[in-house]
Amino acid sequence: MGGFCIALEWSIQVVRYQTLTRIAGMPPVDAVGEADLFEPSEELEVESSAGVIESETQPASQAFSLWLLWCVIAAGGLASGVLVYVFAPQAAGAGTDAAVDGFHHQKGVIQGRVAIIKTMASAMILGTGGSAGREGPVAQIGASVGSTVARWFDLSARDRRILLAAGMGAGVGAMFRAPLAGALFAAEILYSDADMEADVIVPSAVASIIAYSVYIQTLPESVRFQPIFGGDLSHQLISPSELLPYALLGLAMLMASAAYVRIFHLTQSTFERLPILPHIKPAIGAAVAGTIGIASVAWVGGLEINLTAPLSQTDSAAVQMLGVLGTGYGTLQQALIGSGDATVGILIGVGLIKMATSSLSIGSGGAGGVFGPALVIGGCLGAAFGKVAAAIAPGWVPQPEAYAVVGMAGFFAGVSRTPISTIIMIRELTGDFALIVPTMLVSSLTFLIARRFTLYRSQVPTRMESPAHRGDFFIDVLEGLKVADVYPRDRKLMLIPESATLDEIVHGLASSNQHYFPVVNQTGEMVGIFTDDDVRAYLFDPTLWRLANAGDVMTSQFTSVRPDESLNVAMQKFTSQNVDELPVIDPASPGTLLGFLRRKETIQAYNKQLVNHRNDD
Repeated sequence: MGGFCIALEWSIQVVRYQTLTRIAGMPPVDAVGEADLFEPSEELEVESSAGVIESETQPASQAFSLWLLWCVIAAGGLASGVLVYVFAPQAAGAGTDAAVDGFHHQKGVIQGRVAIIKTMASAMILGTGGSAGREGPVAQIGASVGSTVARWFDLSARDRRILLAAGMGAGVGAMFRAPLAGALFAAEILYSDADMEADVIVPSAVASIIAYSVYIQTLPESVRFQPIFGGDLSHQLISPSELLPYALLGLAMLMASAAYVRIFHLTQSTFERLPILPHIKPAIGAAVAGTIGIASVAWVGGLEINLTAPLSQTDSAAVQMLGVLGTGYGTLQQALIGSGDATVGILIGVGLIKMATSSLSIGSGGAGGVFGPALVIGGCLGAAFGKVAAAIAPGWVPQPEAYAVVGMAGFFAGVSRTPISTIIMIRELTGDFALIVPTMLVSSLTFLIARRFTLYRSQVPTRMESPAHRGDFFIDVLEGLKVADVYPRDRKLMLIPESATLDEIVHGLASSNQHYFPVVNQTGEMVGIFTDDDVRAYLFDPTLWRLANAGDVMTSQFTSVRPDESLNVAMQKFTSQNVDELPVIDPASPGTLLGFLRRKETIQAYNKQLVNHRNDD
């Protein structure tokens, strides 16, 4: 999986250098822990102090063009859409949701070609400035690799699911240099309530460590062991009174996360209903996102949209607003370090506009993830909240930039339903371990209150609702119930004497609604059973009515249950014998019939027990 992470990172950087850098002239805006593998440079002739003309390599300065940037973004969406819908439609959109669906509903099966197509298509979106993240692609790529390996070795459905989740955790842990968070993310992302897939934690941890170790070998030594959002971030919780504004931040992140989920799903549904070829939908989404992003950059920077406009790192406002396109990590980095260039207006603008651009880029079918945009949205809005709160109550908010770190965690925990792995993920991404308490507070608030919405539609509430565990919980619930708890003791049964003639049996059946009839001997012991269907074979030959008796109609080889047996055992007997009723026999007095247990009563007991379990939860 480490190799696929390397391939994805290099593919993104190659596409970015060939399109955004060389064509559009868009300056790279990265986090401090990211490495630009293709920094543009050019040979210039300069005059030395001695008057000698020498050749010197300096960073290349390509003129920035808003028009060409829009063309690059739209072309990237088109290339991604064609790749996905021609070769692997399963690779469309946010990959994490597809991986979760593969775990629950596809028996752990994700085609191997998805990994290759997802890598190429994601490079087209991310490398050309699409507003998306790497989490979704690497999660689905890892899931595809894990599922493919499981099928190579002809593993069971359960083991396929475990390897699928392990691959997902390995991809996330390696790409974000957060192996512990990756392992927990794979176990937690599958469910929307407070539940985890415990069986995948250890395999995911092993896979994540190996993938991480392989991936970082290709990074420059300067950033190899540095968090992506490093920069010597160090914050403290000075006073417990600070928890009050952090709680208010949690409420703000709750409203923002609810808005983002609604915008994302509305955009996704709109594109699904569009009566056009799906291949071009990502191009339309990318073009609209590019238009919104470029318009905001031009408005903030005072640039002409239709002309080639110079843009350098000194145009701080316009450069920061570029965070609405691409990953946006550079703008988030400025928010995390409390840079004065990231004003409240810019931060709020990036956060709100990023909701729209990422929803368009991914919801239209573009191959990208929602984790990266969620970090940027939460971090920027959190930083803006901190700046405003510090201006109102500076004594309560001594470190406003800390709200960017906590906002990242709170926002994503709300939209993804993954509070535990998110808390750890933010710590590994920033290297800032002093904000555990406020991060736990905000993440818990958004997780608990935002129960009704999630970005990932394929999540199920708990393992009990997952098709992957349906059989496990069916057996567990039935094991807790006995036959004596279910079968009706007051049911009036028609007992057929062993000597009863067929004529007597036929006339007796006419006044009864029973389907199964026990046959008893002179001492009252049950010696056989027959059904009304068994009698029908004799109805058309009246001469047999006085000759045949119950002993001729019944079967003496019948299956019964005891009152102390579990309903799981009873259900197995129902299934193996393909019957709807089983006689309940007294174990202390063999042959003594106590009643009948019906299949429908067993299922009703299971459903009732299941409801009780849910209410207890």
